[in-house]
Amino acid sequence: MTDTSPPQIPANATPAAIAPITGEALVAQVAAIREQVSKAFIGQPQVLDQILLTLIAGGHALIEGVPGLGKTLLVRALSQALGCNFARVQFTPDLMPSDVSGHAFYDPKTTSFMIRRGPVFTHLLLADEVNRAPAKTQSALLEVMQERQVTIEGRSYPLAPPFMTLATQNPVEQEGTYPLPEAQLDRFLVKILIDYPSLADEKRMVAEISNGRVASDFDLAQVQRVSSPEQIVGLQLGTALVQLDDAVIDYAVRIVAATRKWPGIALGAGPRGSLALVRAARAQAVLSGRDFVTPDDIREVAKPALRHRIALAPELQIEGQDVDAVLHALLARVEAPRQ
Repeated sequence: MTDTSPPQIPANATPAAIAPITGEALVAQVAAIREQVSKAFIGQPQVLDQILLTLIAGGHALIEGVPGLGKTLLVRALSQALGCNFARVQFTPDLMPSDVSGHAFYDPKTTSFMIRRGPVFTHLLLADEVNRAPAKTQSALLEVMQERQVTIEGRSYPLAPPFMTLATQNPVEQEGTYPLPEAQLDRFLVKILIDYPSLADEKRMVAEISNGRVASDFDLAQVQRVSSPEQIVGLQLGTALVQLDDAVIDYAVRIVAATRKWPGIALGAGPRGSLALVRAARAQAVLSGRDFVTPDDIREVAKPALRHRIALAPELQIEGQDVDAVLHALLARVEAPRQ
């Protein structure tokens, strides 16, 4: 088979060929990316930090919020600041798995089968309204998110690093949707909740977007490129080297273990939850300007790292309680190590 897709990043741009970025250089590079993206994504710094956290931790993010809150703008600004490729897929009920991953087709001119790569062959993939597509199409993301490769007609095609999936879903409209199964939810490092901006931020946004322009879109020309795909891999490698004490690891594991026996939680987080909590905490330490993880970092990322990995008992759902409130109570009861 012949691959007709446009060339990607060179295959030698692998983690093994890139040196980790550590120390002050790591902190400064992440701060520069945050500064550039914040020029376009106005307000809600916590959301931006959680996206950056997911990026340098080498994970994927599930973003939940009503339409029109700037989720696509955020990803576009991020790709421009990183110097990375960006692709967007609008998930719909008639979307096929091959529309996401790619497919083989017969070319009568060459009398042979050709491979056309799908939009997943990129650096930043925005899977918009991922719960609009049926399970068969949603599953097309499982292999690429976990293994960083796509199998087409029995042949595996690796993705050039870095690769990050940002999937969005609307928490309000549930008619005609297909909720993500637990196995796929577990693939996301964090679940980010994005809310309406503050009055001041919304006023600033309206003023900047509507001034002298017809189109209701933000001008990304002011977002400067401050990184590259190779540097992002270096940031991820450097983040993985952030110091983590055994006592902090024990604290993270005890939090996850508590979700399995906490009253009102029907399904607790598995071992992947412990791994996600530790990975996210390392990235949180970098965002805080440190090269070591503290118990506060664990607490800071516990809700986004665990809220999509647990299921509440029916009685709590009937009472209208949410997952974050239960996790808040749980964190208050699990004893943290002394710093």
